[in-house]
Parts: sequence; structure tokens; C-alpha cells
Amino acid sequence: MVPERPSYMISTFPAETALVSLPRFNAPNLGIAPSASEIIAKHLREAIVAGQFGEDEPIRQDDIAKSFNVSKIPVREALKRLEAEGLVVFQRNKGAVVTRISEPELAQMFEVRVLLEVQAIRLAVPNMTEATFARAERICEEFIGEDDVGRWAELNWELHTCLYEPAQRPFLLGLIRSIHDKLERYLRMQMSLSEGKARADHEHREILAACREGDAERAAALIEEHISGVCRTLYEHLPNRLPAY
Repeated sequence: MVPERPSYMISTFPAETALVSLPRFNAPNLGIAPSASEIIAKHLREAIVAGQFGEDEPIRQDDIAKSFNVSKIPVREALKRLEAEGLVVFQRNKGAVVTRISEPELAQMFEVRVLLEVQAIRLAVPNMTEATFARAERICEEFIGEDDVGRWAELNWELHTCLYEPAQRPFLLGLIRSIHDKLERYLRMQMSLSEGKARADHEHREILAACREGDAERAAALIEEHISGVCRTLYEHLPNRLPAY
């Protein structure tokens, strides 16, 4: 015989307690929200490529931390990100300073751009579709109607990405992007020069026309001339310039 359970042990709760139903509201997904260091890196990156920090100029962690009302820890993390991207370098007794790219280094970067992007367009042209051409046309139209120099650089990269993605070589595109990021401040300067924007638009449309015709070799030749022309224009406006290649 089972002994009777004392009355003080009898539970007054139901056997299965229903889960509390929270009111419906638009809660942000904090799992995908950018961290403080990512936000700081984004703003510092933009300031560097826009020329608000000059080459060799120190980026003082204390000042940045005060500006964002944070400790120096996320600032240091942000600067490490920018160091990996080649935008800053850490120097003894100075901390982080904006990277200076020498003219020989600049020439080498453009040489590598030619090698990579010529190959990318050759691989991409056979895989291009009407959707590719329509997207490229939209980018060209937005580019020529835009007045913000910073947006010009973004649209320039969007167009090149649009033309190279059909190559289906993400590693190759990643290499091209890494070089583009290091050169962006110089590309902004080049496009802001007299006729820089109009010239870029004309050359972009020539490249697009060759792609539409399925002529990969002509598209490759136009890409090479386009990139080399940007390099020559930069050298003409840099102090103590070396002969352009």
C-alpha cells in the first residue's frame, strides 16, 4: 500500500506550465549587429580614403576613443583591422600611422591589377548574360549622374565587380578587391581630376560594349588600357613622380 502523500507536499501548479507569451515587437538581431570595433574601423577607413588623414599622419587612440565614447580596446581592434588592409602601420613610439605608398609600390600595384583584371574579364565574358549587361548599364547611368566623389569610387568598384563575377573565381576577385581597397584613396583623387569622371565613364562603356559583343580579347585589351591610363594620370599629378609605365 502506497502511503498517502502529506497535504503540504501537494503541488498547486498545473502538471505542464504554459510558456509565457511575449508581446510581438521588432526586436533587433544583436547577433548580426556590428561590433564597436567594426563601426570604428568603417569610419576610420572612410576618413583615410577620403584624405581626412594624410599619409604618415598618426591616428591617436585616445582621441578616437573619446570621439566614439569608448575605451581604447575597440579602437585598437579597429586599427588592427586597418593594418591588415594595408591602410595603417604601427610604428614604435608613434602608434598607428596612415600608410604611405611609394611611387614604385604604386606602379607595382597597378601592374598586378592589370594581370589579375585582364584574366578576370577573359574568364567572365563567355559567362555574361543579359542580366549582367542590364546591371552594368544601371551602374554606368548612376555613375555619370552622381556628384559625390566617394560614391564614384563605390560605383566604379561595383561595375568592375559586375563584370568580373561571371568568371566564377571568388579567390581571384578577392585579390582584386584587396588591391582596390589599398588604392581607393588614389582612385578618388584620379577621378576628381579634370575629365577624370567623364573619361572613366567613356572607357567603362567601351569595355561593356566589347563584353556585349562577346569579344573577350578586346575587352581584356580595353581593361589593360583603362587601368594603365589611371596610373599615368596619377603619376602626372603626384609630386616627384617617376616615369609612368
